[in-house]
Amino acid sequence: MNQVGAYEAKTHLPKLLDKVSKGEKIIITKHGVPVAVLSPYNDRNKYASSKTIEQLKQFRKDKKLQGLDLKASIEIGRD
Repeated sequence: MNQVGAYEAKTHLPKLLDKVSKGEKIIITKHGVPVAVLSPYNDRNKYASSKTIEQLKQFRKDKKLQGLDLKASIEIGRD
């Protein structure tokens, strides 16, 4: 686990976030005293786009327009 000072963390945050996204944990210190840990988000799969797309497809599966004309509805909404 790497340690960086608060000033360095502020200055190089994008670089540190790249490291964290690859699984590394980073301790942030202030005057040599640990004050925070920058670590990967544990529930990243919750936001995976492929999973979200599959959930949307399942949601749409049983939904029907029941005779509504989608294009006409869009045009009405533009008025």
